[in-house]
Amino acid sequence: MSFLGIDFRCLIGSVQQGKIPDKECLLPLISKLLGYCIVAASTTVKLPQILKILKHKSVRGLSVVAFELEVIGYTIALAYCLHKALPFSAYGELAFLLIQAIILVAIIYYFSQPVQTTTWIRALFYCAVAPTILAGQIDPVLFEALYASQHAIFFFARVPQIWKNFKNKSTGELSFLTCLMNFAGSLVRVFTSIQEKAPASVVLGSLIGILTNGTILSQIVLYQKPHAQKEKKVK
Repeated sequence: MSFLGIDFRCLIGSVQQGKIPDKECLLPLISKLLGYCIVAASTTVKLPQILKILKHKSVRGLSVVAFELEVIGYTIALAYCLHKALPFSAYGELAFLLIQAIILVAIIYYFSQPVQTTTWIRALFYCAVAPTILAGQIDPVLFEALYASQHAIFFFARVPQIWKNFKNKSTGELSFLTCLMNFAGSLVRVFTSIQEKAPASVVLGSLIGILTNGTILSQIVLYQKPHAQKEKKVK
């Protein structure tokens, strides 16, 4: 018995025999379930950040370059996983994250008027090159080098935001919920990538995500403004 690529036969067999399933049965099953949970959660992971910007009509404290690099990183990572024909549960969230990241960048552009010419050039260049990368229509050696570089891209996508937070001693309009889900997703993805026998480079990407997302998350907690104390009522 299988569903969405998840084989339940060993689990059902163990239960019918009144036995506790062994780890060779449980770990792959847990990995698949967690993988699909990440994919499901990824459909809304950036929604809190988008809604926060729309609510305040402000991109205060947000690094435009950081979000642009994030789009590039998601594009390369998704293209590589498609090229390697990995199970959807091992990378499915990348598709939803890419779509939301593009929407997020568009919103940041909108609230960052006037948009500079160099910004439009970067956007147009991405639109011209991204379809070719996603289709895998590039030299295999170049593809491997490109994927290796996406770890640096994701790392440096976070650095401008981390530095801006540190310099301002504030995280501006960054969403705590979005950063928390990014951090939790990276943690879980390390486990699922190992279980799915994904390339070591995929695991490395998740580890970098834990480090950078964890840093930003800690900054949000550290730099949050203390709530004003309520004045005591005079009886």
